[in-house]
Amino acid sequence: METKEIHEKEVEVFKQRTRKSREIFESNKLLVPYGVHSNYRLIDPYPLFVKRAQGSKIWDVDGNSYLDFNMGFGALVTGHAHPVLVEEMSKALAEGTLYGFETEEAFKLAKLITERFGLDMVRFSTTGLEATMHAIRIARAFTSREKILKFEGCYHGSHDSVLVSVKPTLDKAGDQKLPNQVPASKGVPESVVSNTLVAPFNDLQSTENILRKNSGKVAAVILEPIPMNMGFVLPEHGFLEGLRKLCDEEGCVLIFDEVKTSGKFYRGAAGKFNVKPDLMVLGKAIAGGHPLSVIGGKREIMENIVPGKLAHAGTFNSNPLSVKAGLITLSKILTQEAYSYLEKLGDELGKGYSDILNDSRIPAVVNWMGLSGAVSFGIRSVKNWRDFLNTNVGAWWTYYISMLNRGVIPCGTGPDEQWTMKVY
Repeated sequence: METKEIHEKEVEVFKQRTRKSREIFESNKLLVPYGVHSNYRLIDPYPLFVKRAQGSKIWDVDGNSYLDFNMGFGALVTGHAHPVLVEEMSKALAEGTLYGFETEEAFKLAKLITERFGLDMVRFSTTGLEATMHAIRIARAFTSREKILKFEGCYHGSHDSVLVSVKPTLDKAGDQKLPNQVPASKGVPESVVSNTLVAPFNDLQSTENILRKNSGKVAAVILEPIPMNMGFVLPEHGFLEGLRKLCDEEGCVLIFDEVKTSGKFYRGAAGKFNVKPDLMVLGKAIAGGHPLSVIGGKREIMENIVPGKLAHAGTFNSNPLSVKAGLITLSKILTQEAYSYLEKLGDELGKGYSDILNDSRIPAVVNWMGLSGAVSFGIRSVKNWRDFLNTNVGAWWTYYISMLNRGVIPCGTGPDEQWTMKVY
């Protein structure tokens, strides 16, 4: 049977299994653009609508159960509804959900995070988007420069400064060594795009050339140490170390966007690769599925956050529920022992995928480290965005919907996403 026929057959099976999801989707579209509250949840023919979740399982509104390897796009390394969190958060709810004041527990969480991730100072926010946005502003204020450099294919949230060359098509991307600055959305001003330089990931020489050409103008270099929006791309040996050296030479702030990786490794990717950034952004898994993000880094940079001079504020910053969830998650659930266990599971899954694909002679590459990884069909390596563009997207979607029909959510909703293992 041809791939197209297989895909069409699996789509029909999906439609039969998920009729209520389709009904809700059709109604939802009348009130919500495209029927979803995040563009990344939209899939063809329509997204799943979920009823409940527990541990490694999730149930849709039609009553189908799934083994979940998406885990809230990596935010649920704890698993769904971890019993320790459920008990502690139930108590916390009874004590109030928002104070508008600081708490002793926020101090305890700040101390835990600074010690665990090797940071001097931290500020709490709510989402990864907020945290990367603030980190860039802090870097600009510290250096008195306007430009930033990001890497082609990397995603740092949906704010204007980083909505550049997130998923550029080949016809717009330009020279691989000197990528074009391609706006990723309508509504991003050209003046913003022009201040966001773009470099190819894992190409230190090209990055150096771009930085030298803009010497004295670049406030920050921002990157995911392991890009996880073009599959799962590991940094080549010496790349992160080279960026550290370049930023020191050029007086740029090196920002590690660890919204994902802060929950993938016990001390984040900075600890895993032993490369220390100037600023680090944490989020997703650190609060067990509750909204919490962190901007942290060197004291000399963070102390520039001064009322009336450098803005950082938010009604829900350090709210008692998120702080409690962060404390419980990091101290009682995502321990070093837990990560050792998860890394073994991750290796088993990654090797299992590789063996099956090799035995079946299916052209694909499996990249993984620790508790996460990704399968990319039709290619043999992924080192950057241009490599990822050669992925057989059609084969991936057939694989994804076929897995759904067999009760498995293999990863996030898209060929650029990865799987996440969980504790519970």
